[in-house]
Amino acid sequence: MGTSVYSGDMIRKIDPGQAGLQGTLFGKKNFDNVWSLRVGVGVAELRANDALKPIDPVAVARDWEFNSRVTEFSALMEFNFLDYVNNYSEFRYSPYAFFGLGYSLFKGVDDKNKSTLIIPFGGGVKYLLSDQLTLGLELGFRPTTSDELDKLVSTLPSTGTPPADPKTANFGNPHTKDWYYSLGLTLSYTLTKARCYTD
Repeated sequence: MGTSVYSGDMIRKIDPGQAGLQGTLFGKKNFDNVWSLRVGVGVAELRANDALKPIDPVAVARDWEFNSRVTEFSALMEFNFLDYVNNYSEFRYSPYAFFGLGYSLFKGVDDKNKSTLIIPFGGGVKYLLSDQLTLGLELGFRPTTSDELDKLVSTLPSTGTPPADPKTANFGNPHTKDWYYSLGLTLSYTLTKARCYTD
């Protein structure tokens, strides 16, 4: 569980003040003390409001806001930097990194059903609470192939130039794609005792 943040045509930098809730249910397979495969499904709330931190005068006139829910399916590879799984290890924690592929469903312009490929990556720290419980703190980045997470039109008007009246400038930059991010805590329970992967 944690928070999620959007960036795109309305927010250029991560803004914690416009964060939503995020949650993921996952299952994981440990191949050895280093590599793991994690498959999950998650839901993230994304939102932004031009009135809070407008990025330019056009955004002030546009006065757009959105609140959207993204459903994500992903498969990730995790790499543990320390051997904390081994029962004889001196470490009970490990920094880790992850990367993979995913697919997200959301409502785009005019609330039409949309989907996008995502390439999740990020990292965090895991701590072994017991032989079966692991607590983690994780930061994830998710670039997408869509420009409609914010429900803005992703193409310029037919003239190819912005309209004279800023109030009709309800469109995004077609040359950039949207991202979303997550920060949260993970809790995993080991169903079977891990083997000792030592030479």
